[in-house]
Amino acid sequence: MPVPRNTKTLGTKQPRAGKVGTVTENGKSEKEESCQAKRSPSSPQGGPKKRSAFGDITNAHKSQTVMGKKETVKAGPRKVQKAPVVLGVVKNNEINLKKSMKKTPPTETPAEPKKVPVPEKPVPVQIPAVEDIDKEQLSDPYASAEYAKEIFDYMREREEKFVLPNYMEKQPDISGDMRAILVDWMVEVQENFELNHETLYLAVKLVDHYLVEVVSMRDKLQLIGSTAILIASKFEERCPPCVDDFLYICDDAYKREELIAMEMSILRTLKFDINIPIPYRFLRRFAKCAHANMETLTLARFLCEMTLQEYDYVRESPSKLAASCLLLALTMRNLGGWTPTLEYYSGYCSQDLHPLVKRLNFLLTYQPHDKLKAVRTKYSHRVFFEVAKATPMDMLKLEEILKS
Repeated sequence: MPVPRNTKTLGTKQPRAGKVGTVTENGKSEKEESCQAKRSPSSPQGGPKKRSAFGDITNAHKSQTVMGKKETVKAGPRKVQKAPVVLGVVKNNEINLKKSMKKTPPTETPAEPKKVPVPEKPVPVQIPAVEDIDKEQLSDPYASAEYAKEIFDYMREREEKFVLPNYMEKQPDISGDMRAILVDWMVEVQENFELNHETLYLAVKLVDHYLVEVVSMRDKLQLIGSTAILIASKFEERCPPCVDDFLYICDDAYKREELIAMEMSILRTLKFDINIPIPYRFLRRFAKCAHANMETLTLARFLCEMTLQEYDYVRESPSKLAASCLLLALTMRNLGGWTPTLEYYSGYCSQDLHPLVKRLNFLLTYQPHDKLKAVRTKYSHRVFFEVAKATPMDMLKLEEILKS
């Protein structure tokens, strides 16, 4: 420390200048090095570099021996000379800061509107337009609402497996009119036995897929139809009719053994894969998306059931046929068009259905089979809201509504 050094020099004779300078300077430097080492042990340059912060006290400058009192006298004016320079620099810095503050605001303000607008949020806005139609039935374990979307997507995939070709070309003894008569009779059987509509649709599909693979004669056509209803009722009904009931409905035209043999033949030909997609299930699903009432749904079912007799509609996919029937029913009732929810769950946009909708309206206006009235008689009852008596739409008016 400086105080004990001065006392020692006053109490003794002053030694030679060279020796005093070196001893005192070495002692002082060792203490400062130890202090610097403790203050900054992590410094990569070491303690000696830090001495410049304490002034000119290195050994190189101390070769000219100068007493402590003279050093203090000389150090004073140096500090006084530096003061005005520092003040001038500070004032210049303040002026530069004020100038920079004036220039910076215009550069910062336009940067804010670039960060704020994020125009990529309109994409999720379309999601609320699609309604979750299965949300209300999640609490019902029998509705399988949690898996409804996946089930119908799976049925849409299976449609590609059951595409029907023009099989009438391979049938020498059966025509499209004979098929229409058979389907008309199957509709009466479904009414007499009070079977589900799914049973009727599946039975017609079984007949078509069987005739694709097997060439049949006309005298066996009714046997194929009755056996197809038996198989479909076993698949769809809780209490299916027995074999004797089908023998009776056929007026005992066939024996029991023939009916059982035909059942085995149909199942083996179709490789027991009889879970065929039908338009009736899709129609119920799509009507739920449109929040259609029972009368509108029944009108769409009437249109869909009329296509069962027509061979021209055999090659149409069940989901597309169901969507077209519903769109025509909604148009006839003035209940709006094809909503985003219907487009999402059906997989068809409105333009995809326009050609088939026009064909259905033409079928409703001009029924080719006037003698086959089982479907019209069925849907003329009060139970079905007498939808068969509804007047078809004008074709020009229908085109205007579909284009709008």
